[in-house]
Amino acid sequence: MARAAFAVCLAAAAAQAGEERVPEPDGYRMEAFRAPVPATLRGATVVDTAAAHALWRAGETVFIDVLPRAVKPEGLPEGTLWRDRPRDSIPGAFWLPNVGYGALHPDMDARFRAALREATAGDLDRPLLFFCLDECWMSWNAAKRALREYGHSAVFWYPEGTDGWSWEDHPVERATPAEGF
Repeated sequence: MARAAFAVCLAAAAAQAGEERVPEPDGYRMEAFRAPVPATLRGATVVDTAAAHALWRAGETVFIDVLPRAVKPEGLPEGTLWRDRPRDSIPGAFWLPNVGYGALHPDMDARFRAALREATAGDLDRPLLFFCLDECWMSWNAAKRALREYGHSAVFWYPEGTDGWSWEDHPVERATPAEGF
């Protein structure tokens, strides 16, 4: 019985090792943001949950949550209730919703750039860790933009996001979007 279980584990590991990874695109992901992500982000350090937790505990890295947030539709009939969906995030993280799309409106781009400048006190070498949910391209896009367009040099990407964080039973707290978001 033990040999059979071991053989199944070996077969599963071999199958995973043989799976093709999603290739890292040259540009930004423009659609289908909840989908398998690459294992890499050129120029960034990709971290798993244990490494993200260690960075969080050390307190030197700025955590940036980029989970999108639905915008209240204009023109709702009077009396219509609108409730923002609550977001539980990694404690101390800055929630900058809607900055992970492949193309950003110039106003959003400026807000994203300004929020990172504020979060790092203008230090482009201050470590930043970007996350969202598991298999979410938003964090990949945002981390790439911080590296390639904004000049940040110490960028971490945590592809498992709050799904991986919560799975390990690490603490979360109710988040509110950063000012201006």
